[in-house]
Amino acid sequence: MTASSRLLSALLLIGAATTAAAQDSTLARPLTLGDAARLGARQNASALEANARTAQANARITQSRSDLLPSISGYAEENGRSYNSATFGITFPGFDANGQVIGPVNIFDVRGRISETFLDFGALQRVKGARTTARAYGATAANEAELSAQNAANAYLRVQRADAQLSARVADSVLADSLLGIANEELRAGVGVALDVTRAQSQFATIRAQLIVARNERDRSRLDLLRALGQPLTAKVNLADSLNGLVLRDTTIDEASAIDLAMRTRPDLRAADEQIRAVEQQVAAIKAERLPSLSAFGDYGYIGKDRLLGTYDWGVQVSIPIFDGLHREGRIEEAKAMANEIDVRRRDLRQQAAIEVRGALLDLASAKEEADAVREALRLAQQEVAQAQERFRAGVAGNADVITASLSLNSARTQAVDALSSYQGAKVALARAVGSVTALP
Repeated sequence: MTASSRLLSALLLIGAATTAAAQDSTLARPLTLGDAARLGARQNASALEANARTAQANARITQSRSDLLPSISGYAEENGRSYNSATFGITFPGFDANGQVIGPVNIFDVRGRISETFLDFGALQRVKGARTTARAYGATAANEAELSAQNAANAYLRVQRADAQLSARVADSVLADSLLGIANEELRAGVGVALDVTRAQSQFATIRAQLIVARNERDRSRLDLLRALGQPLTAKVNLADSLNGLVLRDTTIDEASAIDLAMRTRPDLRAADEQIRAVEQQVAAIKAERLPSLSAFGDYGYIGKDRLLGTYDWGVQVSIPIFDGLHREGRIEEAKAMANEIDVRRRDLRQQAAIEVRGALLDLASAKEEADAVREALRLAQQEVAQAQERFRAGVAGNADVITASLSLNSARTQAVDALSSYQGAKVALARAVGSVTALP
């Protein structure tokens, strides 16, 4: 294969990559890192499921409140019945003392009934507990939204990393093609050797394989991003920023402030607090069941056979629980044990949050230093390639030095992309640690 055909092959690969990028840019609105996080928090399947569970918890508030609201019902009934006079327990004159069938007696009854609980301390506490439980589910849903936002942000960074790696491999392929062209020209001019051409061909083939892998990784990472955003896989996403375009600066928040912020804002910690309150109110509701309750009832309707007459029934009832076989005591003990379990988990969550904040700050500082060091290494690698190319063109040395320098440049470009990815990933991790992923710019 000639140098021109190899160049054509490389250009086809590059063109395929740039064409895909161009399609994305024309079919989708530019998406920033913060946009991806917020979109994932709203539309990811896990976040939507958590919101549905919150709606269920809110619906249970209405169910609990129904114990304190009036109950109204109505019915209409027609029945016929015969009686054995011996079952009355009294002997009536004119009836067989051993029993006699009376009837049938046909009756029609249409009636409305209303009942109302005026005072029920247990029901009041259950309503409060249902509200607190709903708030706990809301905090849990917020935590799921934060996790979904973090997954979407990380998927966004993976797409940026894949794009940067693809760009690096494109630059490597251009360099490899240039070296191959120089080697062929010198061989034809009689000042070069076949070994230089073979080396350049080997380097070109290696870079071409890396370019194919990078393009596939770019396409795969975009599919992962679409899933994290809750979008159809046929949608096109255009990133507003490149990996190099994101801000690279030192964090302005100190460790103590970050930990304090996490304790106040992390939704998983808020959920644990609300769960503790809900269980405590559950205990209060069970204890309140020992108190008297006051209710009233009444009904009115028409009943009769050939002539319907209006009748009514009403009453006021006071219920005083006395002993239920220690069932309430068992429920109280169970609720207290549940509260202890949640409290242990809450303390562990607080410690985990503090560790995540410290770890994210350490990773952020380390990644910043690594990015600075790698950028210097990249500058030196580019300088080494330029100097080796000059020596090769001048005929002072073969292309072995150029190949070695280009390999170093290839590695430096990869390390630079990895360092920038690590830094931006540490920023996302810190935002998650303090509970503010959806606030990313």
